[in-house]
Amino acid sequence: MNIARVQSWVLRVPFHYPLFEETSYATTVLLEIETEEGLKGHAMSGYPMAHGIRELVNRNVAPLVKGKDAMAIEEVRAAILWGLSAKYFAGAFACAASLVDIALWDIKGKATGQPVWKLLGGSRSRCPAYITFGLGTYTQEQLVEVARMLVAQGQSRLKMVVAAAPNEEIFGRPSDERIAEDIARVAAVRGAIGPKVELMVDANKNASLTQALQLARGMEPYNLTWFEDPLLQADPRLMAQLRQKSSIPLAAGSTGTSDLLYFREYLLHNSVDYLQPNVRDIGGYTGGLKAAAVAQAFNIQIQMGGNWPHINMHLHGGAPNGGRVEFHWQGWHVVEVLFDGAPPPTNGWVTLPEALGLGFTPKEGIVREYAVE
Repeated sequence: MNIARVQSWVLRVPFHYPLFEETSYATTVLLEIETEEGLKGHAMSGYPMAHGIRELVNRNVAPLVKGKDAMAIEEVRAAILWGLSAKYFAGAFACAASLVDIALWDIKGKATGQPVWKLLGGSRSRCPAYITFGLGTYTQEQLVEVARMLVAQGQSRLKMVVAAAPNEEIFGRPSDERIAEDIARVAAVRGAIGPKVELMVDANKNASLTQALQLARGMEPYNLTWFEDPLLQADPRLMAQLRQKSSIPLAAGSTGTSDLLYFREYLLHNSVDYLQPNVRDIGGYTGGLKAAAVAQAFNIQIQMGGNWPHINMHLHGGAPNGGRVEFHWQGWHVVEVLFDGAPPPTNGWVTLPEALGLGFTPKEGIVREYAVE
């Protein structure tokens, strides 16, 4: 079953955040691999460098892997590595290679008659789900309103942004004043949702050690499940210092941490309570399984972070130390725009699809409607 065609597109997909009337847009990469027998596999994710990834796939990856066995996933991965990037594992290369891997597992599932999560180990048919809703651009009142809305809908696990720059959704260098405001925002959300709903926070690798320590100490009374990516560049050494000075569990390893060697440093420095491989850049499911195994060797559970639940849920359903699946509002609803059969979170859980491969398929005409030059 050889690869006949590999193609990717950049899509600009509309969606809406709660309470905001204006339309938001997510820039995503869609990848399709077709075998000589006509079997198709798909992958998608959102990336800041979307156009570069598209061009890398179409101009360099596609001719390199054409004709290779679609079931020999490690061979295809090695061909991409040694053919394009023998010294560099991150950036556009890691993202492109990850999408290829995901699409090949989709093909493998369809060819063998199994959903991907069963091929990855089949540890559980449903996973705990949490909703990332708390944008930095919400006022405190809006933040509380959306949190109450989600709880009323039956969601029992929520995550909000901290340490974002002024007027930014999630990224940017935060001011010291914003750090103090974030502590008050966490207190307000906890007061609104009560003690039984799980609450997590994510600093998206934005904060300095001083700011992260201030946040951690200020948030300790609010029973947080974890503090995610608390430090600039997710420095494992500095995270180990923070972990020694805070009782809040730390989580790291989501988007931008695209190599197993970085994961090793988290573990060797005792930097984290949870590791968060994201299949969008850790090497797809092949890399995700390896990251889960490294974590398991240190008796660490993996959790999802970094958006795009519908591709990541298969890893957490497959690996024995899989955990919570993140339904970031953006990625959750963008996938619903683009695909049929994508399962939603219901009452704090997501049931994994029994359909073959990824279990959801691109809707007719999405490339024609949403693709950009």
